[in-house]
Amino acid sequence: MRIRIVDAFTDRPFTGNPAGVVLLDDAFPEDERLQNVALEVNHAETAFAHRLPGGGEADWALRWFTPVAEVAMCGHATLATAHVLHTSGAHDGPVRFATRSGVLIATPGADGWITLDFPTAPLTPVAPPPGLAEALGADPVAVHDTGPQVGDLLVELADEQTVRGLAPDLRALAAHSSRGVIATARAGAPSGGHDYVSRCFFPRLGIDEDPVTGSAHTALAPHWSARLGRDDLTGLQASRRGGVVRTGLRGDRTLLTGRAVTVIDGELLA
Repeated sequence: MRIRIVDAFTDRPFTGNPAGVVLLDDAFPEDERLQNVALEVNHAETAFAHRLPGGGEADWALRWFTPVAEVAMCGHATLATAHVLHTSGAHDGPVRFATRSGVLIATPGADGWITLDFPTAPLTPVAPPPGLAEALGADPVAVHDTGPQVGDLLVELADEQTVRGLAPDLRALAAHSSRGVIATARAGAPSGGHDYVSRCFFPRLGIDEDPVTGSAHTALAPHWSARLGRDDLTGLQASRRGGVVRTGLRGDRTLLTGRAVTVIDGELLA
């Protein structure tokens, strides 16, 4: 089994979000094997894909696993898989992935950019849950539920500096959503090249802080497009590794555009 490690939403090695990518010769093996491989790779997600027969609505079947669980949607590992398919010659042009979140399309563009077509997360304003401010270490300006497909709380904070300075109580934070917490704020200075910043915490999935979270941007895009009055924005995920996601709100679909680079290419011997 060949495994590639790809840094997604970046064009430089050792930045962005690393994902494992495994292209299978045929159907998925048993779930236990997939989960064991994801645990061994030990990145936020490992993607497994296999080709589907021609003539259907999708070209490849795709699943994503964290070290402890399968997830319903993952942006950076989808970007990483599309990057591997295109750079290895396994697939040319747009690729349609059959996933638990429906058919997701990845379209290659110029200079290595890839655009993902994902469902837009529905945002429902909610009152800040008791203890959220203490767990996060900052007072929310607004809180939104992102619906079952994403499963996060989106928490807007006062400013970019507050987001960058967060040091949350991860154990306490795990009690506040089904998946994780997205902390976000408007960019502090237009000259920075981004419109908003975010950080994402997923302790319930075994990921204390995710370096760059594509799926979270399906909620960040409608949130910030409504506030800034533009459909096309640039988000900076201000984790230690950092990464950039261009977002385009298209009604019930959100376009996520980024780059990726392969850093490891090896074989699983077990």
